[in-house]
Amino acid sequence: MPPDQTNAILQAARKRQAADIHVAAGSPLMFRIGNELQPVSKETLDKHRSREIAYSLLTAEQIATFEQRRDLDIMYVDEDRNRYRVNISYNDGRVGAVIRLLAAKPWPLEDLHLPEVVNRLAMANKGLILITGSTSQGKTTTMASLIDTINHQQRRHIVTIEDPIEYVHESDKSIIRQREVGRDTESFSSGLRAALRQDPDVIAIGEMRDLDTIRIALTAAETGVLVMSTLHIISIDKVIERMLSYAPPEGDGHLRLLLADTLIAAIHQELLPTTDGGKRVASEILMVTDAARNIIRKRGMFHLRNIISTGQRFGMRSMKTSLDELRDSGQISEALYYRVLEDYR
Repeated sequence: MPPDQTNAILQAARKRQAADIHVAAGSPLMFRIGNELQPVSKETLDKHRSREIAYSLLTAEQIATFEQRRDLDIMYVDEDRNRYRVNISYNDGRVGAVIRLLAAKPWPLEDLHLPEVVNRLAMANKGLILITGSTSQGKTTTMASLIDTINHQQRRHIVTIEDPIEYVHESDKSIIRQREVGRDTESFSSGLRAALRQDPDVIAIGEMRDLDTIRIALTAAETGVLVMSTLHIISIDKVIERMLSYAPPEGDGHLRLLLADTLIAAIHQELLPTTDGGKRVASEILMVTDAARNIIRKRGMFHLRNIISTGQRFGMRSMKTSLDELRDSGQISEALYYRVLEDYR
């Protein structure tokens, strides 16, 4: 497919404020706008057209790698220097793609409309901050905004380990080194080990994916580094359960103690469509107080929601409080309010 036709699709998606582009044989070309997939081509893509669009985003070397691995994640930069996260895959023998549109630069933290306590977390000197939520809830965007805030306000050394790099940071008051898994380092855990030898003040890990990465990250946080990462979970009270799921039964006790000692906050997010066609984050905030640490140590995770509900003076916030504010200000519909709230009862 000619590059100008590919760029026309990308430009149309940006003009319509789409979040994702779906390229799949047997379906029209689709844009995700708000929470819905909307067809943007009259014709259904056949397998040749679907592959043509997907391959137009790849170099010859990337095509060869994809045909060997059958899956590929890359970053694509268009002629206007806009960035896209691209997943190419085989589906029932046919090639397709999902293209995530990324912001040109990190959002200022205040533009995310998160609670004030999140701004204070950017000033933390050590410990672990987790940004949680299900897929496509803005976790990476929030982490990039925290890094951006540190970069512009403090003189620190920041190392990021990402797969792939989504937001490009330019060093300001801080020095930022961004490392991409597969290009700059072999894996999250190997990149994290190397980062510990680079005099880091802040380490940002794209995602906690394995036990080795979790152990090294917790050790770094314990020894005086501020560590940030994302975690895919459906609710904040599943944080510890998810992290411990990577550990063998005989090893989860030590990991639990490390978590209790190093975790300083968890930010759980839901990215919701607004009544005016935009998006807003509803958030639940856990600040790890002494009471929360005792719960983590003693395996009483179901009590965390009570800690959040009664911890407003520490900057904590329940999802219901966040949803109430968005509904009462008319930013989200009543129907959406009740649908999301149902998951937090």
